Amino acid sequence: MAHPEGSRAQREQRRGPVVRRYGQMQAGTTDQHLLDTRGAADWVHEDPFRVMRIQSEFVEGFGALAELPPAISVFGSARTPRNSPEYEAGVAIGRGLVESGFAVITGGGPGAMEAANKGATEAGGVSVGLGIELPFEQGLNPYVNLGVDFRYFFVRKTMFVKYASGFVVLPGGLGTLDELFEALTLVQTKKVTRFPIVLFGSAYWRGLVDWFRDTIVAEGKAGPHDLHLFHVTDDVEEAVRLVTKEAGA
Repeated sequence: MAHPEGSRAQREQRRGPVVRRYGQMQAGTTDQHLLDTRGAADWVHEDPFRVMRIQSEFVEGFGALAELPPAISVFGSARTPRNSPEYEAGVAIGRGLVESGFAVITGGGPGAMEAANKGATEAGGVSVGLGIELPFEQGLNPYVNLGVDFRYFFVRKTMFVKYASGFVVLPGGLGTLDELFEALTLVQTKKVTRFPIVLFGSAYWRGLVDWFRDTIVAEGKAGPHDLHLFHVTDDVEEAVRLVTKEAGA
C-alpha cells in the first residue's frame, strides 16, 4: 500500500502514548485543545475522560480507606424492614464485629446495610458506607461515620474486597448475590487469601446452597471442596466468631 509522500513528521502525530498516522491525524495540539474553550462539551461524556473519572474514584477510595483498621464487609438487602428480625440481626452483627476489633463496611444504604452500620456506630466503632450512584439514590444512611460515594460498581466492589478481611452476607437481592459470587470466585481462584464468607440465615440461603451442591458440584462445574468456601449460620455470635477467627483478628 502506498503512503502519502512527505517527511515522517508530516505523516505521524504523537500525543502522549497515542500515535496517529495518515488519515487518523488530527488538527492542532493537545495544549491547544485544552486551552481552547470554544466548541461543544461532548468530550466530558467520552471514554478518555471517563478513564480519568475512574482513576479519580480509585484514588479517592484508596485515600479515604487506607488507614482503616481490620474490617469486615456486611451485605444484605436495602429492603429489609427496620422492625424485622433480619434488621435486628444486622445490628447485632455490626456491634459484635466492632467488639471483636473490626471496622464494618457496608454499601451505605438502608435496610440490612443500615442495620450493620447502626450496630457498629452504637458500639463506638468505625462504620463505613460505600455508596453508589443509582436512579433511585437514597444517600448514605445516618449511621455511617466514614462514607465514600462511587459512580462505578467495579470501583466500589474493589474497595469492598481490598479493605475487608471477610464477608458476612445477610438475606438480599441481586446486588447482594453479585457481591457474594464475586467473593466466592476470588477465593476459589486464589485472588484473595484467608477471606471467610459467612451466609447468615439458613432458611433464606438453603435453596442456593442445595443448588450449588446438587447441580453445580454434582455436574462437575465446581469441586466438592468448593462447598467449604463459605459457612451458613443462624447464630449472630457464631457468624461473628467465624468471620473474625478466619480473618485473623
